[in-house]
Amino acid sequence: MAAPSHQFTVFHVCRKSQRWSLQVVTFTAPDAQVAHSWVQSIQERIHQTGHLRPRKLLVFINPYGGCGKGSQIYYTKISHLFQLAGIDSVVIETTRANHARDYLIEADLQQYDGVVCVGGDGMFSELLHGLVKRTQSDSGVCEDKEDAKLAPCNLRIGIIPAGSTDCVCFATMGINDPVTSALHIIIGDTQPLDVCASYHNGELMKYSVSLIGYGFFGDVLRESENMRWVGPIRYDLAGFKTVLGNRSYRGTVEFLETADRNSTPRDNTRCRTGCLVCSESSGRLNEMAAESQDCVSDSWRTVTGSFTALNITGISSACPKSQDGLSPTAHLADGTADLIIVRECSTYQFLRYLSRLTNRKDQFALPNVEVHRIHAMRFIPEQLDEEKEIQREKRLFACPCTEVLDTSTWNCDGEILNCAQLSVRVHHQLIQLFARGIEDTSSS
Repeated sequence: MAAPSHQFTVFHVCRKSQRWSLQVVTFTAPDAQVAHSWVQSIQERIHQTGHLRPRKLLVFINPYGGCGKGSQIYYTKISHLFQLAGIDSVVIETTRANHARDYLIEADLQQYDGVVCVGGDGMFSELLHGLVKRTQSDSGVCEDKEDAKLAPCNLRIGIIPAGSTDCVCFATMGINDPVTSALHIIIGDTQPLDVCASYHNGELMKYSVSLIGYGFFGDVLRESENMRWVGPIRYDLAGFKTVLGNRSYRGTVEFLETADRNSTPRDNTRCRTGCLVCSESSGRLNEMAAESQDCVSDSWRTVTGSFTALNITGISSACPKSQDGLSPTAHLADGTADLIIVRECSTYQFLRYLSRLTNRKDQFALPNVEVHRIHAMRFIPEQLDEEKEIQREKRLFACPCTEVLDTSTWNCDGEILNCAQLSVRVHHQLIQLFARGIEDTSSS
């Protein structure tokens, strides 16, 4: 007669490229005492190395964003994983715009180890704004002033992708897979992230981690507002119309270029897990932080002309449609952003630039395109005479979607900023994500 056996199951992560999955291994021990000792050893090891694993999370679900599948994705793919890992989750389904942002500003957050959004980039933006605003309020920092030194956020943000593009998730993990994101949260990964703050006349407008765009991307967003009735395809239609219009806008760009000549937007150094560029930047940037807005005048560079597009991105802004993104070698946490200047050009030349965002060719190797790694930027549109400026303000006040041809608007992570003059400042490692950057799988 065979001796009785004692079995127990171990759940572990299996990694295939950037995609993670949950796997199961069943062990058989000769008796209960041996099985208990094995289980105890594994649990002790987890406690020793897993001190950053969350125990309680605040989860926001956007039931309307993307394809409207946020709730389905969470309850069918994610919630049981959190339960299996012993994570207590408080779930809130949002019912209006800025619901999550307003909740984070007012609620007691001390009981949580992190906040999670189930949705797209818009949902992530709500958590970003709510968490940053709450942190500054608790720290006694006036965030509205351009020269404010913002306090970094301690609570980590997790992203369960359920949107249309999921740019932030894709650019920080290399994939927009809900299960992969959930497993990163369970393991307790931490990835600091720079945040760009935009200001108009010295007052805070918005925070951004991906795109702040003037000209083409601003016009596309403004044009799409008139086409909401056609659904998500409105962005393609608006983009097609904007390309045919081929508008350009005059102005002056002033920017503070990074002094680190070892890191440039064209050095082919991709930001990967454990990126040395990001880790080594902390000491240098702490010394420069007080000087970033008060540098001597010759530290700033100036470019004047007509521009088809001005784009600032703090990350690569990669997504499934653009695998390399706007700036393939942008770093997640080095205290810089990449400024991409596309000068006035023909429709054909601009189409060449746009096509290179999707075909992995060097989008900066074009005569009308230049790129700079910066800490701060100011854009001043060409001065309008008083009568034109009054008429422009009247039209914008009457209808934010009104077509104004003398100046563009800014696209800040998919939201319109109805102003042309803008300043942007990079805040070093202001937030933290449940992520580890894009893993280098070339060796495997």
